[in-house]
Order: sequence, then structure tokens, then C-alpha cells
Amino acid sequence: MFYDTAKIYVKAGDGGNGCVSFRREKYVPNGGPDGGDGGRGGSVILVGDEGLNTLLDFRYKKHYKAPRGEHGKGSNRHGKAGEDLYLRVPVGTVVKDEATGEIIADITEHGQEVVVARGGRGGRGNAHFVSPTHQAPKFAELGEPGEERWLILELKLLADVGLVGYPNAGKSTLISRVSAARPKIADYPFTTLTPNLGVVKVGEGQSFVMADIPGLIEGAHAGVGLGHQFLRHVERTRVLLMVLDMSGLEGRNPVDDFEVLLKELRLYNEKLLTKPLVIAANKMDTANAQENLEKLKQHLAGKYEIYPISALTGDGLKPLIYRLWEIISALPREGLEVEPLKVIKEQPEEGFVVEKVDGIFVVKGKKIERLVAMTNLDNEEAVDRLQRTFTRMGLEEQLKRAGVKPGDLVRIGKFEFYFVDETEGLEEE
Repeated sequence: MFYDTAKIYVKAGDGGNGCVSFRREKYVPNGGPDGGDGGRGGSVILVGDEGLNTLLDFRYKKHYKAPRGEHGKGSNRHGKAGEDLYLRVPVGTVVKDEATGEIIADITEHGQEVVVARGGRGGRGNAHFVSPTHQAPKFAELGEPGEERWLILELKLLADVGLVGYPNAGKSTLISRVSAARPKIADYPFTTLTPNLGVVKVGEGQSFVMADIPGLIEGAHAGVGLGHQFLRHVERTRVLLMVLDMSGLEGRNPVDDFEVLLKELRLYNEKLLTKPLVIAANKMDTANAQENLEKLKQHLAGKYEIYPISALTGDGLKPLIYRLWEIISALPREGLEVEPLKVIKEQPEEGFVVEKVDGIFVVKGKKIERLVAMTNLDNEEAVDRLQRTFTRMGLEEQLKRAGVKPGDLVRIGKFEFYFVDETEGLEEE
């Protein structure tokens, strides 16, 4: 079964904690600090895999977490970094941040890697905090929390030729005739509910990929029927092959069908009409087909190439396939329309902002949030160092300019504090 969308949660590994340790050495206070650093947490990385064509695996497992880094040890031994977690996704997968809707990446090549959650930095051991006035620090940093987010994965088929047509126009029969694909075929509408890919061999070393995609109906551009699920895949094809039913059965009129299909493509994305479009006049083995073909030719007046075929009997398929190959061969590969790559960028390290939200003063900034997250708030020395850092950064001044008063709640990252006067600094809630 084919799944073209998935929602998953990714969590990078936290950094390992720094170590508080002292070595035994004569004439060195407390033996001298020798706590090692924690290891960096593992990152979550998506990798394009051309061997996959479905997001089925992500339907059954939605949570993915990379291992954390090991904690530092005495004798300046650093913790081991956590291993990165690699998740394989089909080529053609668009990755979006669920919270912001931002496109993180468009995976269009086999082996392409995208970091979607970065591992946290390892905390520094107490050996880093020695100073002339503080020669035996009894604190170390905690590991930085790894990034976490919900992602939306959308798979858009990467195919050379996309079949466009009404349900039961014969698209599934056509692809089964010209490739090894074996879609379900029956004599009723909406046969194809999931896309099928088939490799069409033209000659020695010559082949292209054809996509049989769910049938298009009027109103699809607005999501009617399979709507956007269909058109999402059409965007990625290089050539459009419109399959029209020439039998006239069940009230079908190929001229009307053509106009409706063209309208839906235009309303969804006008760029679709810039792609080469070839028409396959199917079911020419039926009684009224020739008459309907003449009406279609008169209506189009030579604007598009028309190839009369019968997908059922195989008549007319060879000329059609050779023509598609000629068109594809003449198209530059770089003409494939892809989403702009927007790999997650690091936020600026310096600076922060203060906002009042529902009576709480919220402090936002990568550096200051990381400082709080990596401070052991149960350790008095560590809290003293954090307060001195706040003073150097000008946090108290910023809060006062924002209107903070003693007793007001201040939130930095996941931690909340009550604001007190300048001599006491910030006190944890």
C-alpha cells in the first residue's frame, strides 16, 4: 500500500553532563579539579533512499529518539558522543516543521542527508571553571537538551511521465501494458486509489518512469475527491500524458473531459501547463471512438499531439512510447521543479528578547535558554555563576524596561523564576 504523508516526532539526544571530580595531588587545593566533559548527543538525520517508494514505515512508528551523550568522568575523561539516528525516506520527500509549516528540506537525490534535530552539546566538567579566585569549583554544566520537533513528511512521486485522466479512463491498463507494473484493474470508477510506478523500456539503455496516479475529477484543485493527493504527485512529473476515454459510454465526452482536466491543472498550479502535454485517445477499439476522435481533433486544432491507442489490445502504444521518450530525452534534467531547500538554520547565539505573555515575562534567546538548561539549579555555586552571567548580559535591565516587578514570574526556556530585587537576582520558583 502507498502512503504519501506522515507525521512523526523526532528528538535528538541530550548532551552528557559534565563531571565534578578532584584528583589527589600535593599542594593543589582539593587535589585539583579534573572533571571531564560530557559527550554530544546524537542527531536525527533523514536520508534519501531511491529503493523506497512509500512512507508506510512511518505509519506504524511515529516517535524517533537519538541516544544521548555519555557523562564526563574523572581524570579529565570525556564522555562518548551519542550515535546519530538515520531515518531512510523515499526520494521525493518534502520535510516540513509541523509547528511553523516551514519547509526544512526537499529530498530529491539518493543519499541526500538532512539534519532535522541536532544533538545537544555536552556539558563542561568542573576543570573548565578554575580561576585565580576560585580554584576548586564544585559544579559542572549539565548536557544541553537535544532539539525536538514534530515533522510532516510529504512524498511527491519523481516520475518522467504522469498519467492524467478521469477515473476509469484506462490509465491502469495502459501502465500495465507498457511496464511491469501490475495495478488493480476493474470496470468501475476510482479503481486506482494509490499511485503506481512503472519503468517503461524503450530500447537498450533507454527507459523512463511512468506514474499511474489516482483519477482526477472536477473540483480536484479544491480537494474534491482525491484532489490534492493527486495533484501533489503531478507536480513532480516532467511530461503529462492525458488519457481520454473515446468510447462515449456512460455519457463521457472527450472534449468536455479535456477542458475540465485542463482547468483543474490550471487552477491548482499554472506551472503545470508549462510541462509538455501529450494526449492518448484511449479505447479506440470501441464503436463510437473514431467519431469522438474527430471531434477532439477539431476542437484542439493541432494545439496538442494526439495518439489514438487501445490500452486493452495494445494498438498504437509503440508510437506513443517512442514519442514520449523523444520528449523526455530533449528535456534538461535540471528542468525538474523542486521545492527550495531550507535546511534548519542555527538561531543567532547572542542576544535575547523579553515578551509579556499572559502575565508572564518570557525571555527568548538561544544562548540564554541554553545557559539555564545547562545549569544545575540545585547547586549553589552553579546558580551564583548563572546570576553573574545574567548581570553581564543585562537581563535584569531588560526585564525592568519590560515592566517587571518583584514577585512577577519570569520564564526562560522550560524554567520559571520569580523576579526579586537586584541584590538577590533571580530566584528559582
